[in-house]
Amino acid sequence: MNPGMRKVKMWKKTKWLGLPIVLVLSFFAVKLFVFSFDETKESKVFREAFHDTYRIFPPQLPEDLKFAGEEVPVNDIDIHERLDREIIVNTYWQSNTLLSIKLAHRYFPVIEPILKEEGVPDDFKYLALIESGFRPAVSPLGAAGFWQFLEQTAPDYGMEVSSEVDERYNLEMATHAACRYLKEARNKFGSWTMAAASYNRGMQGIQNQVDLQKNNNYYDLYLNEETSRYVFRMLAMRELYTDPEKYGFMIRPSDFYPPIKTEKITVDTTINNLVDFALAHHIKYKTLKLLNPWLKKSSMANPKRKTYTISLPAKIQANRPFFTTTYRDSI
Repeated sequence: MNPGMRKVKMWKKTKWLGLPIVLVLSFFAVKLFVFSFDETKESKVFREAFHDTYRIFPPQLPEDLKFAGEEVPVNDIDIHERLDREIIVNTYWQSNTLLSIKLAHRYFPVIEPILKEEGVPDDFKYLALIESGFRPAVSPLGAAGFWQFLEQTAPDYGMEVSSEVDERYNLEMATHAACRYLKEARNKFGSWTMAAASYNRGMQGIQNQVDLQKNNNYYDLYLNEETSRYVFRMLAMRELYTDPEKYGFMIRPSDFYPPIKTEKITVDTTINNLVDFALAHHIKYKTLKLLNPWLKKSSMANPKRKTYTISLPAKIQANRPFFTTTYRDSI
């Protein structure tokens, strides 16, 4: 066969084989164009809807404000902006603030009567809230528990910290301890606001700044960032907790975490096995640990025969403990 003829036939064969490939590629090119057009159209609609409906507003600050009965100079530009910062941060940090508000509803009923008994202003319940969020937080310096006491400081205020027991996690004991600290600080500095600042910075740390700056007013002192924000964080959480709807938190009563009803028993002996102890009181070991987070191990030797108070779930009805029913049934 003529070589020229062979080339013509091969070209014709290749031509017809390539046609389907061209058609397929053309099909996908058209689909890609249509998809791109549709995607652009959808993006435009989405973008317009976003810009038409989504709004962020600066929260309205209260005009008159007091902390623990003491005036907050909100007309001072520095004070205004420090307060504004904390309210904005907590308003738009929705997940953390919402959870904090829900948890506070559980723990405030325990804290409030202790503050009243100790003669400490009710506003200090927000100190526990900003310190720990009522979660098992531990600071980089080792402060722990609901009121964030350091291990070396806890014994000075009546709390035991040992290999078996950490009473910084006992809410009632830690609240009494915090009250003793705050009253001591208030006597030293002359105001509850300065007492609050010293809870963050330490009494000596605040005293050093008072001596350096020749000023005893929290709002006039130049302090490290954490301490300068401290009182305003409490004020912000108080605003959000007492009037959540004003800041966009639409919380129904049923959304709050309910207080847990408990009854107390005292123990002054060794408990070899807390699992057996729990079962003997008709509760789960998990329940015992949740109600008594200050118990660190699954046993308690108690060599000094110290008297401890252990919380157990109160009987809601007909010997039915709190933690053995469904959430709604137990409220």
